[in-house]
Amino acid sequence: MQTAALVCRDGAVDWLCLPRFDSHAVFASILGTEDHGFWRIGPAFPAGSEAPRATRRRYRGESLVLESEWETPRGTVRVIDFMPPREDHAPQLIRIVEGVSGRVKMRSALRMRFSYGRVVPWVHKVDGRTVAVAGPDSVWLDTDAQTYGKDLTTYSDFTVGPGDRRAFSISWQPSHKGAPEAPDAEAALESTAEFWREWVDQCTYHGPYREAVVRSLITLKALTYGPTGGIVAAPTTSLPEEIGGVRNWDYRYTWLRDAAITLSSLLRTGYREEARAWREWLLRAVAGDPENLQIMYGIAGERELGETELDWLPGYEDSRPVRVGNGAAGQLQLDVYGEVTEALHLGHMTGLARSDYASLLQLKLIRYLETHWDQPDEGIWEVRGPRRHFVHSKVMAWVAVDRTIKLIESGDADGPLERWRELRDEIHQDVCEKGYDKERNTFTQSYGSKELDASLLLIPQMGFLPPDDKRVIGTIEAIQRELSTPDGFILRYPTAGEEAGVDGLEGDEGAFLACSFWMADDLAMIGRVDEARRLFERLLSLRNDLGLLAEEWDPRLQRQVGNFPQAFSHVPLIDTALRLTASGAYGG
Repeated sequence: MQTAALVCRDGAVDWLCLPRFDSHAVFASILGTEDHGFWRIGPAFPAGSEAPRATRRRYRGESLVLESEWETPRGTVRVIDFMPPREDHAPQLIRIVEGVSGRVKMRSALRMRFSYGRVVPWVHKVDGRTVAVAGPDSVWLDTDAQTYGKDLTTYSDFTVGPGDRRAFSISWQPSHKGAPEAPDAEAALESTAEFWREWVDQCTYHGPYREAVVRSLITLKALTYGPTGGIVAAPTTSLPEEIGGVRNWDYRYTWLRDAAITLSSLLRTGYREEARAWREWLLRAVAGDPENLQIMYGIAGERELGETELDWLPGYEDSRPVRVGNGAAGQLQLDVYGEVTEALHLGHMTGLARSDYASLLQLKLIRYLETHWDQPDEGIWEVRGPRRHFVHSKVMAWVAVDRTIKLIESGDADGPLERWRELRDEIHQDVCEKGYDKERNTFTQSYGSKELDASLLLIPQMGFLPPDDKRVIGTIEAIQRELSTPDGFILRYPTAGEEAGVDGLEGDEGAFLACSFWMADDLAMIGRVDEARRLFERLLSLRNDLGLLAEEWDPRLQRQVGNFPQAFSHVPLIDTALRLTASGAYGG
């Protein structure tokens, strides 16, 4: 809940930013080579050969404690990886090696490279502890195993038998401060497991998809920056939407849209404290300038997220460029006003303690929309082409006005009720006249266009039109025909391959998992519940061995693509599970 480590199947941590999600990476080999930093613990293997992959992996129960096991000719060994929740203290990564059977030779290889793999730190010993220092940062290694340095890498070779346990940990510390306290690995493991047990106990969902829902909830909690309540879209940057392509973005920031829908899922499953913390984050981030609402902020509310390219990194499977920062922060995306207002409305409806400033913010957002809703924008997908009158943006502007009217009608705010009712009707009429193709019986991506867009699937979910409206059913069926992959998953919108399309980018992308969950939701809403369940369960089968989802699915390569794990995929998983459970549409 401060940063995240990605652990490969071979026991290597190949991505870790310290001390925050959006800090420079200390291990960046996922975007390059081992020269850019990694930390592997696993069975020893001959030089020149590939590191052996774990025979099996799992999270320990309903927690974020990872267990990887290797079965070797000499025995079985387990590596336990976790990050203890530390509130206001700097993050730690702890790795415990446990012998299960036989005697297995093990190796820890720790190669720290600061500044996304570019800077080799000064590694030395201080009172028997190993510390790596580069500029303002230091990372301390603590272990009871013997270590040695070779080729700018810190190694430890040891053997474990049944019941043997060897602990390793790294702790970040500002380099101008003294050594951090060395962790008690076993006590930290126990307290971490207890933290997750207590947190999961708050979950109010006990339906047939509990395993997938709880894993998604834990993932969303892990993507929340504890000190501020900001929620990152994903803990990675530049994992490509197309292998070898240019659609590589930095997702280590708080998108208001992603965070708002995350908040909705948490509220629906009993997690009010996270909702309260996010609302406080929102009020701080937007404070003083709600008219210039950004689509994303830093995890502490920062506004400047300038985009740059790291040309020394070759990219994930040679997918260039590697980007940090995100230039889309300055885009106009009118739908964000709707998502934020919907989240505030849901918090109000589910009994979140009243906040006068939250109500005031909501009123200010609607006053802005009064004079800006009819402008073209970049839309939900952050197109880098010209602005358009995106239908989804107009629908979400309607949502913002509608939910604010409901707030006023409840007596918890004051505003020009009749004027805003007229505004709500005006937006609704505008969308139905200009965003609907009568000949094809479908709403379109933007006014005057023929293209479709999967965000139109949210029209019934947001209450803009009822599910049984012929225009809604026509839109769902048109998206199934025109935006489905051969295996039934949903693309966001048509891409143009080698030429720049509506999004201003070359190349293609995979099926967007959130849109595919939205389709399952809509199918259930229009009564096609068996079809919805089958689609949902196919989507669940795309998760990796640990139940995690990236942003997209490449139907050609049959693999996940995009930043990982992705909040925008796990949130609709939860929502669809809740809807199918309520409808009774689930298998045995």
